[in-house]
Amino acid sequence: MEYVTLSNGVQMPQLGYGVFQVPNAETEGCVSDALKVGYRLIDTAQAYGNEEGVGAAIAASGVPREELFIVTKVWISNAGEEKAAASIDESLRKLGTDYVDLLLIHQPISDYYGTYRAMEAAYKAGKARAIGVSNFLPDRLVDLCNFAEIPPMVNQVETHVFMQQRKAREVMAEYGVQPMAWAPFAEGRNDLFTNPVLVAVGAKYGKSAAQVALRYLLQCGIVAIPKSTHIERMEQNLDVFDFTLDATDMDAIQALDEKSSQFFDHADPKAVQMLADMGKAK
Repeated sequence: MEYVTLSNGVQMPQLGYGVFQVPNAETEGCVSDALKVGYRLIDTAQAYGNEEGVGAAIAASGVPREELFIVTKVWISNAGEEKAAASIDESLRKLGTDYVDLLLIHQPISDYYGTYRAMEAAYKAGKARAIGVSNFLPDRLVDLCNFAEIPPMVNQVETHVFMQQRKAREVMAEYGVQPMAWAPFAEGRNDLFTNPVLVAVGAKYGKSAAQVALRYLLQCGIVAIPKSTHIERMEQNLDVFDFTLDATDMDAIQALDEKSSQFFDHADPKAVQMLADMGKAK
């Protein structure tokens, strides 16, 4: 495993296992498999509805807590200092742990400043080893970095070969914020798994297009959290530390960047309204 060092000195695995869209009833088994094959970073969220499944898998795994890196996120419906604080304690209860290793604001919607103050308090109280944000565009990130007491240490955003976030990552680097990729495979959109460039590069190393896509993100200094419910794929996704893409490979993959979301644009008012409606409903 390779690691990155966050701005507060905390070591974070660069490759983890994400449980977005994994039903709670299946989460314990999937996370158990992920831990068995060697994952130690597990990424969940209040909105995923599967924190309890993650907690059950951790409890049953026998892996010492200090070897794990658990991430969760505060949802829009829990925005604001008081509600966020209560939701953080509830997340810890569901996860069966006294602390998480990384606590994020899930969306830059509603009273995220109040939410962040609750997260700062949780950090000071030892309930989180690191705090940060998710889905913050550069303008919102710069705002928070300037006025928060404790600057965010991570920003988890859509990042994959078709949306490489190069300009956003430049801003993150300027403010000491670690980039973290959700949907590192773009959920298979745009035919990522059969992309001719990725397939050709993979053939040089005996690797799949998916493994090349992950390796590219790692070499760009990005933390990635691929998801699979199949243990064989979990193993393949973890098997990306025995080869290095050369400069020609990196240039070829960089050229795949379309600089646009495969899902939705957080700068689009319609997307913001959709998220706001989701936050009100949950």
